[in-house]
Amino acid sequence: MTIHSQKSTINLSKYIAAYTCVGKGTPIIFIHGLFGDAWTLGTLMQELQHDYCCIGLDLLGFGDSDKPNIQYSIDVQVKFLQKFVAAMKLKNFYLVGYSYGAWVTATYAIAEAKRIKSRHQSKAGILKGITLIAPDGIKDDSAFNRCKYIKPLLWNTKLVDIALSRIYPAANLVRKTKEFNTIVQLRNSIVAQPITKSLIQGRFQGKYIGNTVENEIHHITVPSLVIAANNDNLVPLWHAQTYAKNIPKAKLEIISGADHCFHQKHPQQIATLIKKYWQLSKY
Repeated sequence: MTIHSQKSTINLSKYIAAYTCVGKGTPIIFIHGLFGDAWTLGTLMQELQHDYCCIGLDLLGFGDSDKPNIQYSIDVQVKFLQKFVAAMKLKNFYLVGYSYGAWVTATYAIAEAKRIKSRHQSKAGILKGITLIAPDGIKDDSAFNRCKYIKPLLWNTKLVDIALSRIYPAANLVRKTKEFNTIVQLRNSIVAQPITKSLIQGRFQGKYIGNTVENEIHHITVPSLVIAANNDNLVPLWHAQTYAKNIPKAKLEIISGADHCFHQKHPQQIATLIKKYWQLSKY
């Protein structure tokens, strides 16, 4: 079971960022997905805390960070992350992003690569490497049809929760408890975090939340590890394969038999892959 450490806050001039921190060593900033907050990758942070200083960040609009009434986009989150890195005075650090958070992470790495190439001076620290877990952010025309089942979870009525409670015995009977619990987790996140609901609705309506990165990831220069699940029903394996193919010298690891929530079910395996990769990468 993950032990949740108390969240801290830091003033980023315009907004307040909330984060949690465990461990000592070179910092790793963990970036959660659409259905989460700073604790989403908490189990993984616990596995890595003996070797690294693990910082879980609430993105803007999520968790306990500020929730301004603005148009949220990947670029907004990248700027928020840049200000967080500067405010925390991190000199050298890694990024680990999950799903939507991996999209933010990749976009951040692209921006850093372009900044270094243009010799633009910045107060931000040096990005030593990235890990993308079940990474979203690749153009995918089939995403709408694949995620249709999420739509009822967006409905603002208690009937959804009542229906879920009545479905549970049947799910347990046919041994689909894990799949059912994943759906319940999605529902709880949507109810708890309005920005999650807003962004998902926007995607269904074709609204802008950020540019996909398949044409830009070749700019990334830092060591990059991509970890995917072969049974991911939300972000298909080929997304991760696209990242690994187009980021120079990126390494792809596939966890067999895992689904989109494999960060919760395989934290030790993921942690081992991360430590081994970064120890071998000289940067």
